[in-house]
Amino acid sequence: MKHLIKIFKALSDANRLRILKMLEVRPLCVCEIREVLNLANSTVSKHLSVLREADLITDQKDARWVNYRLNTGMRNGYVDVLLPLISKWLPDDTTVLIDRQKVIHVDRNRICGI
Repeated sequence: MKHLIKIFKALSDANRLRILKMLEVRPLCVCEIREVLNLANSTVSKHLSVLREADLITDQKDARWVNYRLNTGMRNGYVDVLLPLISKWLPDDTTVLIDRQKVIHVDRNRICGI
């Protein structure tokens, strides 16, 4: 039961739901998520930590960045059922639609000045 409670607590925050919806588009690093959400790096990192602890996302080091993606590889009964449901949620939500457009155009190289 503890793991299920952790998952629902992770889903109970609007910014964390927005992050999950953004990760449906493509893997993102902290600076790209920060750019879309207009939050501090520390706040984004905390949200990502909560999502990772709930097994909803995974991270992978790629050179100088850590890429976050939806956890589709883990065989966790709750996550396996919930992620496909979440992908169907909020299809017409204005915030989610705007976030998706920003994700398409956000460029980590421009943001980080590389």
